[in-house]
Amino acid sequence: MNSLDWAVLIGYFGVMVAIGVWSHKRVDSVSDFFTAGGKMPWWLSGISHHMSGYSAVMFTGYAGIAYTYGVTSFVTWSFPIALGIAIGSKLFAPRINRLRSRLHVASPLEYLKNRYDLKTQQALAWSGMLLKIVDVGAKWAAIATLLSVFTGVSLNQGILITGTITAVYCTIGGLWADALTELGQFVIQFLAGIAMFVAVMVELNDKGIGFLGAWDEPELQGHGEPLVGPYGTVFLLAFLFIKLFEYNGGMLNQAQRYMATSNAYEAERSARLSAVLWLVWPLVLFFPMWMSPLLVESQKADGSDSYGLMTEQLLPHGLLGLVIVGFFSHTMAMCSSDANAIAAVFTRDCAPVVWRRARAWSEGQGLRVARVTTVVFLGLSMAAATQVNSPTFGDIITVVIKWVAGLMGPMAIPMMLGLLRPFRRSGPTAALTSWATGLFTFWLVNYPIHWNLDGGVPLQYQVSIPLAVSLVLYILIGYLKPEDTPERLAIIERINTDDDATGTAAAIPAQQGGAPGVAVKD
Repeated sequence: MNSLDWAVLIGYFGVMVAIGVWSHKRVDSVSDFFTAGGKMPWWLSGISHHMSGYSAVMFTGYAGIAYTYGVTSFVTWSFPIALGIAIGSKLFAPRINRLRSRLHVASPLEYLKNRYDLKTQQALAWSGMLLKIVDVGAKWAAIATLLSVFTGVSLNQGILITGTITAVYCTIGGLWADALTELGQFVIQFLAGIAMFVAVMVELNDKGIGFLGAWDEPELQGHGEPLVGPYGTVFLLAFLFIKLFEYNGGMLNQAQRYMATSNAYEAERSARLSAVLWLVWPLVLFFPMWMSPLLVESQKADGSDSYGLMTEQLLPHGLLGLVIVGFFSHTMAMCSSDANAIAAVFTRDCAPVVWRRARAWSEGQGLRVARVTTVVFLGLSMAAATQVNSPTFGDIITVVIKWVAGLMGPMAIPMMLGLLRPFRRSGPTAALTSWATGLFTFWLVNYPIHWNLDGGVPLQYQVSIPLAVSLVLYILIGYLKPEDTPERLAIIERINTDDDATGTAAAIPAQQGGAPGVAVKD
């Protein structure tokens, strides 16, 4: 990097902070901070939903998969995400929006204390927050790895720089700041992605390699196969099922984008836009990664440095700075949205249970706690980032695929399926049992069984078995021990009814020993 690249990078950080300061004027309440007051346009929500699913892991972990295996990086990652969001646009997006518009909640998990009970809500909330700390930690480690390639700063220094800048703008401006910075980041990503695509095409042409002929080169032998290595059919199906839950709200931050729109139809449009972007745009981003074996030789066994090396080699200064900014934009988009989601869960769901005074917070007090919680979460995730590549967590892609995908299912199933009428018989017993058994299954499959099985448990089973166990138990216990009380059925009907003008609002009682219940209003 030279002074021009540094100017682009510093200018980007300055713009992000300025957006946070501007967004501060639009945040007057907890609802504004967490759900943009339900005033976000569908197109901004859709772009924000799309961007909040990226991180620099794509340019490290998934770049390594592309370098090693080829197009399977798209087939088993962004394609199932696009398909999952498209399905969720009808199945989940409208219902999640009605959590805000009809149940008047500000956290995606807030409705669970009435849909199930307080114990279920707290179990999902605390375990979800812990998983997010590890997840976001992997994202910080990914961007710090790239930063070290270009600037030579240490891993911990890179984590501190990116985390601090993100903390400033998302703490000041809440979800509005997240969405507006993600819009700017989308523009930057578009310019950087096109620049890299063109640079690779020019370099291939200089080597006398055509667009189609590249696939016949010895370095790309087998790279055109859609399902190779550990990323086979079982992995694809498992990943599709996981992403159906994760990217429609199971990891909380995407749920907020649906909640932020004005009504259920706008949430559906938002999801459809995000699905189209996930289907089309990653092809442009992945193409240079697929071609990378022809242009660079990775210095790491997993190929995770290949994209960074190729960027340094092909792009002139200025454009190099723009692509580096693109790396930052991915990670900061996802991490800031995660921080906002976790702050919502703690402020609305956890604090009122563990601290009696929190039940009487004014709007101003709640807003201040939300901002403090955002900073604390980012600090904890940055601390977790320093442990990535340790024996406990493994490398970046291991954290993202095995830990996050494997643990997300048991946490997301009660939350997501609890929205749907066919699962109305499943109550707190089904939810808690499926959650606890799914987590235990993850530990059992990934550690005792994995260690004692010759060759270990294949990756696709490490991530899919916990989800499958949770799903089966959630449904089975619902039928064996139905807990569909009138109060719970009333909540489900409010979430599933299309017309706000029809029906009578049901009174939802407060839970014993916890925060007040949610009053449902017409």
